[in-house]
Amino acid sequence: MPPTAHDLTLPDDALAATLEALAADIARSAGRLVVDERPDAVEVATTKSSATDVVTVMDQRSQDHLIARLREARPDDAVLGEESGGASGTSGITWVIDPIDGTVNYLYGIPAYAVSVAAVVGDPKTHGAWRPFVGAVFNPVTDELYLARAGGGSRVVVAGGVERQLSPTACDELGQALVGTGFGYAAERRDRQGRLVLDLLPQIRDIRRIGSAALDLCAVGAGQLDAYYETGLNPWDLAAGWLIATEADAVVGGLDGPGEALTWACAPGLDPIFGSLVVEGTARHLRD
Repeated sequence: MPPTAHDLTLPDDALAATLEALAADIARSAGRLVVDERPDAVEVATTKSSATDVVTVMDQRSQDHLIARLREARPDDAVLGEESGGASGTSGITWVIDPIDGTVNYLYGIPAYAVSVAAVVGDPKTHGAWRPFVGAVFNPVTDELYLARAGGGSRVVVAGGVERQLSPTACDELGQALVGTGFGYAAERRDRQGRLVLDLLPQIRDIRRIGSAALDLCAVGAGQLDAYYETGLNPWDLAAGWLIATEADAVVGGLDGPGEALTWACAPGLDPIFGSLVVEGTARHLRD
């Protein structure tokens, strides 16, 4: 039986700080690549789960760049990425990377996409058996770099190198909560997600659909959303953002932990009511 996330031992803070700096550096360099070399007309290279679940040439180029940088700096670590390619390792550390989180936004030129880089322990392919301990999420259009390491808090570095610590909102009333979410590309999943939105709308302030799970999780940590939830997330979608939100003192959960079935995050004042609401709604619509 694989160890649970709570059984895993995290690297010491000195190593975590070194890997945090590496994550920041390579996230920035990949972000600059996807912006500086973005063609005037971005073309779809292939699709995945449906005809609207797209991959661009720059997704693969960004991932190749990230893997090359990681193999140079940390040859014994494993790498798990969204696109084709990856690497095995022997160190017990896996880098979980999303070369462009928010590819459809990138395709359309909407400035809400990011490079997400996380270092984790455990097996990120097994739900509940891994934990992130370093995370970096870089929005190359706004030049905002979100960073965290386990036990070290979360911060954002903006243009000019100015840093500020992240903290969630003080919202403690569901009716005042601005809630982010996202939708999958398979029609059946979108149908269930749409029905859950209909359930939530009368009970909250409003819904936002930004188009990048990594940025949504960072937004909860930064106090730009009161809460967020989504189904269908993969480890590369949530690893870095999960840590950044948690280290900012937001509450993050799911169905037996964050994962594909459900990931949610909220300001402390909305816990446990928000988590219970989306857990119950998700379970109900899965039964429908």
